[in-house]
Amino acid sequence: MNIGILGCGAFGIALAHILNRNGCSIDMWTHNCEEKEILDKKRISSKLKDYKIPKDIRFTCDLEEAVKGKDLIVMAVPAFAFEEVCVQLTRFIKKKQPVLIATKGIQQNTCLFLNEVFMKYLKNSYAVISGPTFAVDIIKSVPIAFTLATKSTKTELLVRRCFENDVTKFRRSRDIVGIEICGSIKNVMAIASGMLDGMGASDSTRSLFLTESMNDIKELINALGGRKKSILSYAGFGDILMTCTSPNSRNFSFGYLIGKGAKQKEVDEYLANTTVEGMYTLKSIHKLVRKKKVKMPIINLIHDIIMGRKDKEELLKFLISK
Repeated sequence: MNIGILGCGAFGIALAHILNRNGCSIDMWTHNCEEKEILDKKRISSKLKDYKIPKDIRFTCDLEEAVKGKDLIVMAVPAFAFEEVCVQLTRFIKKKQPVLIATKGIQQNTCLFLNEVFMKYLKNSYAVISGPTFAVDIIKSVPIAFTLATKSTKTELLVRRCFENDVTKFRRSRDIVGIEICGSIKNVMAIASGMLDGMGASDSTRSLFLTESMNDIKELINALGGRKKSILSYAGFGDILMTCTSPNSRNFSFGYLIGKGAKQKEVDEYLANTTVEGMYTLKSIHKLVRKKKVKMPIINLIHDIIMGRKDKEELLKFLISK
């Protein structure tokens, strides 16, 4: 199978690892030609330093080259760049080419989920994947699982054919809305969970937070037209548990800095050198719940703490008063 992966971040490279292990032919696209040259020459990414990229994974900064003749297109670009790449794709992609959306997030200016942004410009069949899968674990070829959300059985089977193997599994869902919500908001909850850890909160307190978070997310899914049971999927409980408890999570680590009272310079340096998707999504989800008139005070509180309007200690008080 011929696969084009758009985005050369850690997750994109990790997905390429699975595909390469399964014998697929892979072209990876980056908008940055300097990055392309480094990846070609060194075969190591600064975003995944412990992984030697196989020589038969090709890199390009030509989007047409990455898309032409591919059986499947995988979108793994950052959320903030997602719409721009969709627009560029309209010039090269064929209607028969299915797309796998591996990016998580909500667009800030429109509050659209990424599958909705995709559908604004492209009519291709698509699927969304989300689940408890750190890139650093994927490249170790350990057992992992994804929720695969799509309305197309043909696309589901193609994704399975490309990715499934003895350590990688999928569980299908038709609830694209619910899976998109889970995949997006868990990064925001991970920031708050990291704050609690940075403040020295007990395991009991953090478990209280995770339970309350899951209940709030379940109600948000329902309010936005998804299925409540999606909270129990790999994209829901699985990813929330992983992202909200592990220091390998960039969002958790960022929250930890806030919680321990790190100086602003240290926080700014972390943000400058690390992609913290939860920060982008926080602004989007905060705007979305207000726009849709959904009651989700935990989002408002996290937003106010990050913006410096409230003290982080308010998070502890909120958990009991909620």
